[in-house]
Amino acid sequence: MIIKDIKLRKIIDSRGNSTVEADISTNDGFGRAAAPAGASTGTFEAQAWPENNVDLGISNARKKLIPLLTGIPANDQKAFDDIIKKEDGTNNLQNVGGNISVALSLACAKAAADSKNIPLFEHVSKTKSYSIPAPMSNVLGGGAHAIGGTDIQEYLVTSFDNDVNTAIETNAAVHKEVATILKEKFPNIALGKGDEGAWVAPLENVEALELVTKAVDNVNKETGVEIRTGLDVAASEFYKNGKYVYKEQTLTPEEQVDFMLGLIEEYDLHSVEDPLDQNDFQSWASLTDQTDSLIIGDDLYVTNSERLKQGIDMKSTNSILIKPNQIGTLTDTVKTVELAKNSDMATVISHRSGETTDTSIAHLGVAFESHAIKTGIMGGERIAKLNELVRISEKFL
Repeated sequence: MIIKDIKLRKIIDSRGNSTVEADISTNDGFGRAAAPAGASTGTFEAQAWPENNVDLGISNARKKLIPLLTGIPANDQKAFDDIIKKEDGTNNLQNVGGNISVALSLACAKAAADSKNIPLFEHVSKTKSYSIPAPMSNVLGGGAHAIGGTDIQEYLVTSFDNDVNTAIETNAAVHKEVATILKEKFPNIALGKGDEGAWVAPLENVEALELVTKAVDNVNKETGVEIRTGLDVAASEFYKNGKYVYKEQTLTPEEQVDFMLGLIEEYDLHSVEDPLDQNDFQSWASLTDQTDSLIIGDDLYVTNSERLKQGIDMKSTNSILIKPNQIGTLTDTVKTVELAKNSDMATVISHRSGETTDTSIAHLGVAFESHAIKTGIMGGERIAKLNELVRISEKFL
């Protein structure tokens, strides 16, 4: 399965921004992957493009990187990814671009899987033990994903059922129920949606959580499916001069921990992502120590094993969000996942707010035995992942 040909092209993501798609052909296989893009990006994640220029990234890769990658075996993922990192020469892929890197890396894995005539999840897994992650969906939001919404970035629901299709449909039902409640509450206001298809409305932070909780209760009564509520606070986005500056209040780190604990207890939250600033490992540890709910590190870790080691040492979280484009290669993504699992930490595989119809993360969630897959519930680029998860689940019937 020697790599014979590599192509890069500029395509458009779900926000109408340019991104990159990679095609890799071997003598007996083919792989295609596209890079997503975040809005609330962590300070420590890979730089998406060299000099923030998509065209420059593609041009440089065609001239310098693709010749180095052509001719090596597609099933030697580490060698492939090491060439990218060596050519880049930095610790954050600022010369190659993390999005160029992740598109190439995932396309290589897909080509290798195709050469072996097996699905991507089977190719990636080292244990050959699989599970279908629960769908985690953003139904109401604000922050960096929307204009005029809440400070808290995402109000999430996760449904649990042995049939993944039922769980997906349940999340969709909650999204629709949120719309029904919002229309009753704001009959004369045009409601919008954010980047990930979640509803946006002029609500205060706790008021929004109460509304989503009501929608969850209504759908649970109708379906009997277990539905849990969660938050992606994206707290670093409104952390200014040592304080958390909400529209309705300003909190110290200690007060923010207490505020999060209060929400967890009052609303029985299943998960809270990025409840504190990305540099405050100690406050994270204080929160995690006081709850059994999932405290998920995204901006804190940016899928980086070195950042995760610090979090493990300080017991900062009990779970981690996994976004391959934050770290730039499949090899480094797997390294971080293995470190998390060896530390009894739950993993949640995740999309980005600017997405494509690439379905790689559905396969990675299964291969990693992730607790959940966070990928929205509305919009073709979100549904593509969920529908792929349904197809994968059929292999285990």
